[in-house]
Amino acid sequence: MPTPHTPSQNHLLAALPTAEFEPLSVHLELVPLRLGEMLYEPGGQLQYAYFPTTAIVSLHYVMEDGASSESAGVGNEGVVGISLFMGGATTSSSAVVQTAGHAYRLEGRRLVQEFNRAGLMQRLLLRYTQALMTQMAQAAVCNRHHTVDQQLCRWLLLTLDRMSTNQLVMTQELIANMLGVRREGITEAAGALQRAGFISYRRGHIAVLDRSGLESRVCECYAVVKTELNRLLSDVRYRQGDTTESP
Repeated sequence: MPTPHTPSQNHLLAALPTAEFEPLSVHLELVPLRLGEMLYEPGGQLQYAYFPTTAIVSLHYVMEDGASSESAGVGNEGVVGISLFMGGATTSSSAVVQTAGHAYRLEGRRLVQEFNRAGLMQRLLLRYTQALMTQMAQAAVCNRHHTVDQQLCRWLLLTLDRMSTNQLVMTQELIANMLGVRREGITEAAGALQRAGFISYRRGHIAVLDRSGLESRVCECYAVVKTELNRLLSDVRYRQGDTTESP
């Protein structure tokens, strides 16, 4: 039987103590996110924040000539829409669903109200934003200095960390667009990983067969991103009916 949906599948929502979560929970709306769905476009006014549970959202920039590159991904560890509580209300990037699934949607004004209460939610959101900035900065460095093979391994591992399965539905063309490289480069890199026995790839379906193999090929960027997220949120205790949690 499928696992019931719950806000606690999102790490930020799960970290809120009951006293803070319950008033907020009545405003959370479970929504399905379809592959390729645009949650917001550059310059558009953000109306909602999204707390992914099983979906993964790609934040990326699209150039005038149509070329694009992912700056970060957001899964069950975070929230889409940081511009709302950072005071900008708009953003120059796009947010597109990379992996179909579900998220809990919250009106932007509700999130801002909760942030301005200066409680645990504010501290969680600020810590997560720092981790997201690290991911963006590391992606820029990685895309400039590391091989396509290393970039692909980084992307696969970060995606796996946000999923409960080793099966990914993703075409080589979409991966190429997110990494900002030619499709031929992804085809060659994926072929090398498949020949090494690390992944199996067929018609848009990728199965990771040997995670340790990917970790042996990946650059240091993956560890930097993962370590920073763990550092910032490692002392957060998840809700167990105790109202005293504090990061």
